Amino acid sequence: MDVLITVLLVVAIALVFDFTNGFHDTANAMATSVATGALKPRVAVTISAVLNLAGAFLSTEVAKTISGGIINEGENGVDITPTMIFAGLVGAVLWNLTTWYLGLPSSSTHALFGGLIGAAIIGAGFDAVNFAVVLSNVVIPALLSPLVAGSVALVATYAAYRITKQAKARGSETGFRHGQTVSASLVSLAHGTNDAQKTMGVITLTLIAAGYQDAGSGPQFWVIVSCGLAIALGTYLGGWRIMRTVGKRITDIQSPQGFAAETSSAATILVSSHLGFALSTTQVTSGAVVGAGLGRRLATVHWGIVGRIATGWLVTLPAAALVGGLAAWAASTSTVGLIIVVVLALAVGTTFFVLARKHPVNHENVNDVDEAGAEPEKAGAR
Repeated sequence: MDVLITVLLVVAIALVFDFTNGFHDTANAMATSVATGALKPRVAVTISAVLNLAGAFLSTEVAKTISGGIINEGENGVDITPTMIFAGLVGAVLWNLTTWYLGLPSSSTHALFGGLIGAAIIGAGFDAVNFAVVLSNVVIPALLSPLVAGSVALVATYAAYRITKQAKARGSETGFRHGQTVSASLVSLAHGTNDAQKTMGVITLTLIAAGYQDAGSGPQFWVIVSCGLAIALGTYLGGWRIMRTVGKRITDIQSPQGFAAETSSAATILVSSHLGFALSTTQVTSGAVVGAGLGRRLATVHWGIVGRIATGWLVTLPAAALVGGLAAWAASTSTVGLIIVVVLALAVGTTFFVLARKHPVNHENVNDVDEAGAEPEKAGAR
């Protein structure tokens, strides 16, 4: 197949991934504000969408990490081809849709890296991947960031309740709700500086691999605009299933906790974006919510839900790598193989959307859970 057509396919599915990243990760910024009533659901996703778009223009360090760090350059340029990148994105998108349907706040970042790594290994061998960069800029931040954000949120929550005498005063609760508007907005801005750039990096890597752009260069302006708009649109549509999990099923969040979780998440993400660490904003936010839950006396953290989320984190990268590798194997065989991958990906994606419509979660029922954090459908309610 002509290289240009393959590149166009990659750009298209990269923007689809960016879109799924948007509705998958809306919960990162707005779940706690919606859960505490600080922001109405529709207002929350609108603010988040606008600030995700703005954040996409603030930095390109993470994009450069992806386009010029994870995949090695061989004698004739990067060893990975546009077809392999396409296959890696297929793995990332399908994993995002799987975890979205299950309501699991998994890492879109690790889904993307897993898909690309699996496709690169199958298509070009282990030497195509710079595992040193993967370790230093992906794996280590993935292990440390939830712990850092969670610890900061725990201390901040404890301090907030101590300072306001357990937040019994009516004025303090209202003040924290107003504060959440600012802190949630900051998380959305930070999310745009980190997650939108991952797709920019993938498209830039594709252009470099196809010979349309020089190695070592950053994303072009049209790439930045396209990725910013895609993630903003996905954010506006709202990842209500995952928002319910983060906002209500991990712990029953109150305004001081929400403010602490959002502030610690934003700080962690912004520092990582500045350093070029492509961390998982989902892991940061979930870790902060757990820390906020532990920081409030007598608060209940639903460890069964936390365990499911942690299992999803562990499985994400290898699962996406497996799908990406299989897709690379099939797509690299011939044009027919590439078409088969496209058709299967569309079929699987459509299936998840159809299944989700049978038990919809939207802005009207996003906060509906029982005291144990179970969803109404699973608790016997309709």
